[in-house]
Amino acid sequence: MKLLIILFATFILALLGTKIVEGSWDLLFAGNLGMTVFIIFTGLAHFKFQKGMALMIPDFIPAKLFWVYFTGILEIVAGIGLMISAIREITAISLIVFFVLVFFANINSSQKNVNIFKGDYTGPGMSYLYQQRIPMQVILIAWTWYFGIYLN
Repeated sequence: MKLLIILFATFILALLGTKIVEGSWDLLFAGNLGMTVFIIFTGLAHFKFQKGMALMIPDFIPAKLFWVYFTGILEIVAGIGLMISAIREITAISLIVFFVLVFFANINSSQKNVNIFKGDYTGPGMSYLYQQRIPMQVILIAWTWYFGIYLN
């Protein structure tokens, strides 16, 4: 949930900044900047917590570290893409698909009690999925749709 604080704090600061600098509230900019900062942080986490993230991936998928690094790069690129108006909508659609696909890794992770920070099986389990991850996924998908597609 710490990452949601980053999302909302960036949004509020950007919104206030646009009001001060431009004299008006720029929801489109602030919303996309919030998601950009959020998704770049999560992308960078793929390089810091690669062992734990590899444990999240279902067993039938080979080359787990490749997918951890690849999706980390994709997240960083998507964050940048949200700030480019010409590709914002396709980036937002791609991110929504990504969030849905990643949710399956979160289910797997919760079932196996993965702790991504320690890279072991001491995580909170299914309670984390129900109490935090599902609500967060809903927020991320709705946010990306609203600021990346609807307002665009």
